[in-house]
Amino acid sequence: MRSMTKWCAAFLAMTMVGTATSDIHAENGVTDSKIILGQSCALKGPAAGLGQGMSTGLNVYFDKVNAAGGVNGRTIELKSLNDGYEPDRAEQTTKMLIENVKVFALIGEVGTPTSSVAVPIAEAAGVPFIGPFTGAEFLRNPYKPLVVNVRGSYYQEMERLAQYLVDEKGLDKIACFYQDDGYGRAGLSGINIALEKRGLKLVAEGTYKRNTTAINEGLSAIEGSQPQAVVMVGAYKPCAEFIKSAKTNANLKDAYFCNISFVGTKNLVSELGDAGDDKCLISQVVPYPWDESNGLVKEYTEAMKAAGKADDIGFISLEGYMVAKFFTEAMKKVDGEPTREKWLAAVSETGTFDLGGTVLEFGASDNQGMDKVFLSQVSGGKAIPLGSDSSVATAE
Repeated sequence: MRSMTKWCAAFLAMTMVGTATSDIHAENGVTDSKIILGQSCALKGPAAGLGQGMSTGLNVYFDKVNAAGGVNGRTIELKSLNDGYEPDRAEQTTKMLIENVKVFALIGEVGTPTSSVAVPIAEAAGVPFIGPFTGAEFLRNPYKPLVVNVRGSYYQEMERLAQYLVDEKGLDKIACFYQDDGYGRAGLSGINIALEKRGLKLVAEGTYKRNTTAINEGLSAIEGSQPQAVVMVGAYKPCAEFIKSAKTNANLKDAYFCNISFVGTKNLVSELGDAGDDKCLISQVVPYPWDESNGLVKEYTEAMKAAGKADDIGFISLEGYMVAKFFTEAMKKVDGEPTREKWLAAVSETGTFDLGGTVLEFGASDNQGMDKVFLSQVSGGKAIPLGSDSSVATAE
């Protein structure tokens, strides 16, 4: 904590020096030449791949826009601070971004437990909270005017997994392994709702502590039930450890292991190594990042390659790219001097944003742009669309 405090102090000192020499506009985060956005996310630690992926996608798009002259003469600058995927740090970094950096909005933040502390701070300051990398229900219901989601919800992801496991495969013994915090419990609630609709209940539950790979206790709590599938709500390292251990367990080795999108698909597949197979599934909330028949994906792929980020092409950086493009397209619709109120009004009044092969739709008291969920499976060291969901993955 001490090293983080020293680093943040140095960051703020540099930020304030830069601010003192710039032409600050009446609205926080807006100068005559810039729009400044903030991102609190995990850039280091066990969940670093998630924050780094979102940051990469956001920056690649903003850099592309800035190279073409920005939005109405203003470039977009992203300030990212590391919160380590810990709520107490997220509280500090969020306050720094709002109170010291004075950002126009928070964008692309990562995680449910971190968002749960960041959103009240943003709401109190009147700062928009845009495109977070989480499907938590509290960001959608009840409706929050300052929160604008791009991705589908965890409840929708769990419903799609239940459709596949129960409706399509006929399974009825499903367990849940989840992170013991708000994120894990959000996913747990989602799968419970989906199973209850089908007259089923989980046969077992197991947990692990956030930012650890201590999965043995959770695995022990689940193995005795001999589930046909384990729905997992966690980050890539602990979920990969669980799957690798389960593959050597007689009661679990033949089960399906089903993750939701937050797990970090590319990181999970890498961590799994030879343990990854076609019974390892991941639900997805963005198009397939290697399908260039989708206009948005083609644009994204070209931009990533041009930026020297070809190795970072994947679901997370694509989501960051989408969020950045959505923010920019809404900003283009703001008349006159940019304000937070005008930007939010542009979203609600425009309603539909076609990002080029992928459409976001917002409505009255509907602050979520996408509803589609599709499944992918691990095959040959990568994630590919699962069967009939290949059409969903590439659909507009």
